[in-house]
Amino acid sequence: MTIANPPAQAGQGRGHLAMLMFSVLVAGSFPLGVRIAHLVDPLSLTALRFALASVVVGVFVGLGPRIKRSDFNAPWRYVALGGIFSVYFVLMFEALKTASSVSTAAIFTLTPIMSAVFGYILLRQITTRWMALALAVGGSGAVWVIFRGDLDALLRFDVGRGEVIFFFACFAHAFYTPLVRLLNRGEHPAVFTLGTLIAGGIILLALSLPDLATVDWAALPPIFWIGLAYLSISSTAITFFLVQYATLSLPSAKVMAYTYLTPSWVIVWELALGGGVPSPVILVGVGATVLALFMLLQDR
Repeated sequence: MTIANPPAQAGQGRGHLAMLMFSVLVAGSFPLGVRIAHLVDPLSLTALRFALASVVVGVFVGLGPRIKRSDFNAPWRYVALGGIFSVYFVLMFEALKTASSVSTAAIFTLTPIMSAVFGYILLRQITTRWMALALAVGGSGAVWVIFRGDLDALLRFDVGRGEVIFFFACFAHAFYTPLVRLLNRGEHPAVFTLGTLIAGGIILLALSLPDLATVDWAALPPIFWIGLAYLSISSTAITFFLVQYATLSLPSAKVMAYTYLTPSWVIVWELALGGGVPSPVILVGVGATVLALFMLLQDR
């Protein structure tokens, strides 16, 4: 069983692999989220997502690392982390009501810049000039995609409501990443993930209970249940664990660098789900985000 704080060399390699898997899985949440975001209130949808993910992670913890009494020390940490990530998911679903999967994925690539700032504030993690250049390249590519390669739209700051909402969602996600490393006291990543999910789920269920009671669950189409299962298991339970594992061995900026692969994976997901291919102009911005990833992964 993997320990909570992996040795430096092996741990960093596994941390990179974890984030590569993360980029694939999280990308699927955008096209699936677009298809189900309008079916149920974002608060209720996120509450269900956290509840189901808690069950999945709870089973894994019960079969593997187990929960120790010391894991319950300072439970406010789980409340803080669960609350912050709840904000991200609720705003994400609200944004996907009007924003496209590719544009939101592009905005998601701005999180390494924000994460680098929070990493310095909370952990005093230094961003080198090379990393700053890589973040600038990735950020430029993201902006290019967000404004559809239209310079006039950029100058007018012609950006949709969904994109604005998702920007604030990413702000919460970026703050969450270094906070995990700051608040973890040696707990196994899966146990720490479970505590975060349970705390976030309790908060969300308390806020969404009236709406949950009014939903006609039997009338929801199959795509909703497929999307909910994927979002809860692959894109919540598994990615929570992957991020928390990686943040224990990699700097925050490098952890979030893998978000630069998200637009590319989203395009693959859209093709698999029968969607169209973005225009060549948009692909230029996507290419810049991939270049930024390779720059960030170099030790310079």
